[in-house]
Amino acid sequence: MLSTSVGSLPERKPHPTALGSLIWGHLVNDALANYLPGILPLIALQRHVPLFLLSSLMTILMFGQMLQPLSGLLADRIGGRALALGGPALSAIGVVLVSVSPSYEGMALGLLLSSIGTTLFHPQAIASARRLAGAQVGLSMSFFLVGGEFGRAIGPLVATLLAGAVGLDHLWLVGLSVVVTWPWLLRVVPKLPPRPAASAPVDFRAHFWPAMSLGTFTGLRAGAILTVVTLIPLLWQREGGSAVLGASLVTTMIGIGIVGNLTGGVIRDRVGSGAVLWGSSATGTVLMVALAFARGIAFWPILALLGIALFSTSPVTALIGQDIFKENPALGSGIALGMGNGLGALLVLPIGYAAQHVSIAFGLGLGALLLLLAFGSIGPLLRATSEHRTA
Repeated sequence: MLSTSVGSLPERKPHPTALGSLIWGHLVNDALANYLPGILPLIALQRHVPLFLLSSLMTILMFGQMLQPLSGLLADRIGGRALALGGPALSAIGVVLVSVSPSYEGMALGLLLSSIGTTLFHPQAIASARRLAGAQVGLSMSFFLVGGEFGRAIGPLVATLLAGAVGLDHLWLVGLSVVVTWPWLLRVVPKLPPRPAASAPVDFRAHFWPAMSLGTFTGLRAGAILTVVTLIPLLWQREGGSAVLGASLVTTMIGIGIVGNLTGGVIRDRVGSGAVLWGSSATGTVLMVALAFARGIAFWPILALLGIALFSTSPVTALIGQDIFKENPALGSGIALGMGNGLGALLVLPIGYAAQHVSIAFGLGLGALLLLLAFGSIGPLLRATSEHRTA
């Protein structure tokens, strides 16, 4: 039986069925919430949306995730699994709305619903996954995150293949992944015990600077990632490439990035968080600069390496967030993932504007600048976290 203390986060041997259901839920949710980059060229052609408004659709899709800290507070308070189950269902409803809405406003509303769905899912699911982890918590968290990254990788490609074959108005078919697996998820997704009523309230004042340092790093990193997945398919299309191959570029970056998720957790367990954060930012900056000048077949190896570098920090930042908010781990997860993605989504807007009025390569160069700034935020993050632990 699981402990009723959320804050204690006891180590225990993972339950294969329960953890597997969370991994699958993560895969399905993130596939439904991140398919947009692959179909951006089709939206541009079939629904006549200019580049800046295309980037704003990406902002809408990700911006709602800034509410993840609130979702984390709610998840810790009520416990259970309603949010982890309801999130993918709402993401699927959003996909249906995008597929049947020819207008920009209708698509925006559908993407916002998908954003809220992923906002509900992540904090509760991540906190539940950590409760099921054994002694190698970094590796276990990596496996959970791999489910989401695999979903993010295949989502754009599946959506593009489907939309290319039968049209954007049949995109709702990808939501069947939720319908078909819902009975199994309902049976095996674990419940998160609620935070005990007698627990001390969250000391937001004590956590403020560590949380802000974490949000700054994850926001800049997310901005760089979203810049790439938004602009690369459009750049490929402008050079005469097909939408399917453009989507495969996103799939390559995120799919190969799974290696980074796994190795990042292992490196964190063995030598600490700093090595992952420093190495990821330094390598990512160099690769982003190379990507801005690359053309043709060179995109694939650069994007593969870039995915490994950038996604290696995901398990590390998720665990840092939970370590900061030990009494509310779902809140910490929400800040590490949701707040970062929301801030990154805001950064995509001016970068998209610059890409439309200057060039897409220039927009990618601005993404490299974000990673350079993220490199400078690592020291304050590690110091704030270290001081927080010893306080």
